[in-house]
Amino acid sequence: MKQWQGISEFVAVAEYTSFTAAAEWLGMSVAQVSRNVSELERRLQVRLFYRSTRQVRLTEEGQLYLQHCQHLVQGLDDANRAMGNLQQSPQGRLRMTAPVFYGETMVAPLLNDFLSQHPDIELDLELTNKRVDLIEGRFDLAIRLGHLDDSSMVARRLGYRHHYIVGSAGYFARHGRPVSPACLQDHKLLSGTADNWRLTAPQRTPRATATEAISIKPQSRWRCNSGVALLDAARKGLGLAQLPDYYVADDLAQGRLMSVLSDYSATDDGIWALYPQNRHLSPKVRLVVDFLATKLSGPRRQCGLQTKADR
Repeated sequence: MKQWQGISEFVAVAEYTSFTAAAEWLGMSVAQVSRNVSELERRLQVRLFYRSTRQVRLTEEGQLYLQHCQHLVQGLDDANRAMGNLQQSPQGRLRMTAPVFYGETMVAPLLNDFLSQHPDIELDLELTNKRVDLIEGRFDLAIRLGHLDDSSMVARRLGYRHHYIVGSAGYFARHGRPVSPACLQDHKLLSGTADNWRLTAPQRTPRATATEAISIKPQSRWRCNSGVALLDAARKGLGLAQLPDYYVADDLAQGRLMSVLSDYSATDDGIWALYPQNRHLSPKVRLVVDFLATKLSGPRRQCGLQTKADR
């Protein structure tokens, strides 16, 4: 801002009583310091210094102006110092949002570990399955799962999640196990929020790189927008469900559920950190995103599951 130009130079000259000493302290040329002070005097329409070949001293107006400007320069120095401290030790309130179940089971425990390492950061975590507006809600960061809509936000992949088609032992005893996606039409399928189940045809040769996407639209008398309710229905043998790893990990490990069609497992999709496109990313946001990226490096490590073996 133009009204700030020359103030630091004026204060330095006043305190050192020398244009040369002030220029050395500011890291500027003497001519530049002199020009900036002269421009400041022109804008104020007052003389701030008496200049001679031997000395520089403040005018009466200069002494009055210095009393106010010293506080301004000190405040600016303090502000710059505070920003430097933030870079070394991030602090302040961090507002985040995440999906409810994933936030409760995966994100919140990691953030609690993060806060124990950074006591100067405060957390405000809102768990919701709604796609909230980060700008309107004044959020620093959102955790999103799966497909991202086109957005002006910056997205960084933190990890992957893997989907399983699961059922109970009792269900398979009554209805058998599907051996191909086509067999699913003969089974009771439980519907969640997704309109379609995404599968991937297995590669036919070891060198094959392209995979064929398969989409199954469940026709079911059971539908719910809650993953927890969907999991309970699968446990009780009401049908087959497709759920992400963080829902079914314990059930698969303990045998309450079994997975099928592992060779057709859906392509892993993303776990994302989403934040506004700021010119300068906040140090605390950068720090927590890096921390989560390290911890959420993949569903297999998170859940201890082998994705290519039926349980």
